[in-house]
Amino acid sequence: MTGFSVRTHIRSETITRLDVDLNVDCATVVAVLGPNGAGKTTLLRTLAGLVDPGPDARVTVGDRDVTDSPPARRRVAYVPQQGALFPHLSVLGNVAYGLRAAGIRRANAEPIARSVLQRLEIDELANRRATTLSGGQAQRVALARALAIDPDVLLLDEPTASLDAVARGEVQSILRRHLQDFRGATLLVTHDPAEALTIASRVVVLSEGRVVQDAVPDQLVRRPGSRWVAQLLNLNAWTGRVTGEGRIALDDGGYVTAPELPAEGTQGLASGPPTTVMLFNAVPSASARNLWPVRVSDVHILGGRVRITLKAADQGHGPRHLVAEVTGDAVSDLGIAPGVLLWASVKATDLAISPM
Repeated sequence: MTGFSVRTHIRSETITRLDVDLNVDCATVVAVLGPNGAGKTTLLRTLAGLVDPGPDARVTVGDRDVTDSPPARRRVAYVPQQGALFPHLSVLGNVAYGLRAAGIRRANAEPIARSVLQRLEIDELANRRATTLSGGQAQRVALARALAIDPDVLLLDEPTASLDAVARGEVQSILRRHLQDFRGATLLVTHDPAEALTIASRVVVLSEGRVVQDAVPDQLVRRPGSRWVAQLLNLNAWTGRVTGEGRIALDDGGYVTAPELPAEGTQGLASGPPTTVMLFNAVPSASARNLWPVRVSDVHILGGRVRITLKAADQGHGPRHLVAEVTGDAVSDLGIAPGVLLWASVKATDLAISPM
């Protein structure tokens, strides 16, 4: 079993521009993140043979150049966002479809299809029509149909995007378990950062058809490569330029201090989790280097934690906006409510700086 590589240079008025050079090893799950229009689905469709990759492009699966091969000859399984099951077929018929299309007789295809349904714990659905399935069931059947042909490459286009919270959790659990044992290479497009970080061993971020970050999940969280990525991960994120005083002068006013800054004049991104923001009613006795007067803008309860949206209470000190995450007890103790004046502190060592 082998991985794949794709090198595309699409320049078209009818589809998203795509200029990507990507290699994925076998037994590897790579998540693809990016804003709408970044080229994520175009990348999958290019690999599947549904989009012309351009005259200078190459798509390779293992040691086979499949750039000019039709989809059926690529050994690539593509699961679109809605699963695209055949409504006139049973679940078993849907899962056996790819095998039958490859020339395998029904008597041999159906036992293989049943075994895949058993692996995904949905064999009881075998005789159901696709039109009678819930969203979560349909996505599991679509995954079973893709795995049944034993592909070299598995392409998943936002497999949980249209599901409710319960079904999303079930499908994500199935993906985690079964992709660990999949011998081929997997490319998972998702808008859910938690899905990307828990299922994939590597995350690729696309923006305007180009790869802007390629990192393991831990590195992506510690040093996001763009403000969009940081905000997707629910981090505080501010852009600015390194000054001679060991600070970053922020683009929207104010400044932050952080260790191990790039060279003076470098444009950078400062980021950190909301849980590292400490709040006080008055200036604390041991003042941190990052200490700013702020006013509470919004209070949002998230289970046992509370997210506090804050705005700068004066001009020229800290960021214009930041978010803190505290306990319910802290909200009561500090009297936190919209309009309340507080002091916010962030340790310099809790901020990560990424050159841009």
